[in-house]
Amino acid sequence: MAQAPHHHDEHDDHAGHRHDDHAHAGHDHAHGHGHGHGHGHGHDHGGHGHAGHNHLHGVTDQHRIGWAFVIIAIFMVVEIVGGLMSGSLALLADAGHMVSDAAALGFSWLAIQYGRRPSTEQHSYGYKRLEILAAFVNGCALFVIAAWIVVEAIRRFAEPVPVVGKTMLIVGFAGLAANIAAFLVLHGGNRENLNLRGAWLHVLGDMLGSVAAIVAAGVIVLTGWTPIDPILSIVVAVIVLRSAWGIVKSSAHILLEGTPEGMTIADIKADLEKNVPEVRDAHHIHAWSITGERHMVTLHVHPADGASSRDVVVAVQRRLAARFNIEHATVQVEEQVCLDAHDHHETGAGASDCR
Repeated sequence: MAQAPHHHDEHDDHAGHRHDDHAHAGHDHAHGHGHGHGHGHGHDHGGHGHAGHNHLHGVTDQHRIGWAFVIIAIFMVVEIVGGLMSGSLALLADAGHMVSDAAALGFSWLAIQYGRRPSTEQHSYGYKRLEILAAFVNGCALFVIAAWIVVEAIRRFAEPVPVVGKTMLIVGFAGLAANIAAFLVLHGGNRENLNLRGAWLHVLGDMLGSVAAIVAAGVIVLTGWTPIDPILSIVVAVIVLRSAWGIVKSSAHILLEGTPEGMTIADIKADLEKNVPEVRDAHHIHAWSITGERHMVTLHVHPADGASSRDVVVAVQRRLAARFNIEHATVQVEEQVCLDAHDHHETGAGASDCR
C-alpha cells in the first residue's frame, strides 16, 4: 500500500539530550534504539551515551584550547618585540602566525562554548556546526599568513635587512618552548574534531616557525649569511599551506553536506540489503555530517515480506549505528511504490531503485 507523504512533526535535539513525541491517531510508537511509526517514518534518538561522550570531549577540548590561547597570546608579544629588535623576518613571520593563532584559538574556544547551546525552533540541529565554521575560517587564515610570509621573503631577497643573530636565537628558543607547551596541551584532545585539529595545526606551524628561526639564527651567528632567514621562512610557509589545505578541504566538505569520510552511499545501500533481513532494498539514501563526529542519514526502504514497519525501522537504525556510527537516522518504510519516484534529479546509489 502506497504511503502518504511524510512530514516532520517533531523537533529533535540531535545531541540526544531530549525529544518531544506527538501522539497521532493510528501511529504506533516504538521506543528502543530509536522509535518507529506505523506510517513508516522513524527517527533514531539513540546514542545518548555517544552524545554524552562528545559532550565530555567538548569540555576537555575547550579547556585545552583555552590554555593554549593563554600560552600563545603571552608569548606572541615577546616574539613581536624580539623580531623588531633583531630585524628577523623568520621571527616576525612566526609572530604574525602567532597573532593568527591567538585569534584562531579564541574563535575555536567561542565556537565550542556557543555550540553547547540547545537546539531551537530556528536551529533544530543546534549550534555545533559553528566548530566547523571556525575550522574553515582558521584554515583560510593560514593561507593568508603563508602568502604574507612568501611575499615578505621575496622582498627581503631584493632588499636585505640586517639581522641580529643572537637576539633572534634567544627569542627563537623561547618561542619554541612556548609552542611545545601549547602543542602538548592540544595534543591529547579529540583529533576527530576539525576545530581542535585546526588549532593543533596552527600551533604545529608555530613550532616549525620557531625551529626555522633557531636554525636561521644559528647560521647567521656562525657565518653571517642572512639570506637563510627568508629562505627558511618560505619553507615554513609551504608547510603551513599544506596543513591549511587539509583543514579547509575537510571543513568545506562538511559545510557542503558531503557524505561523511569513510562511507559511501553505495556502501550503506549494499550493507543494509545484505545484513538486515527486514529490508528488501534501500534507496533515496542521503548521508551528511553536523560535525566531524556526528553523522546523519535519511533513506527509504522497501520491507521484506512479513516485516512490520516498526521492525524495519529499528533494525535499520541499529545496523547504521553499529556499522557506520550514524547518530541519527530517519527511515521511511514504503510497502510498494516509492513516493518520490517523480524526483528525476536524483543521482547516485539507490536512485534507480526508487520505483
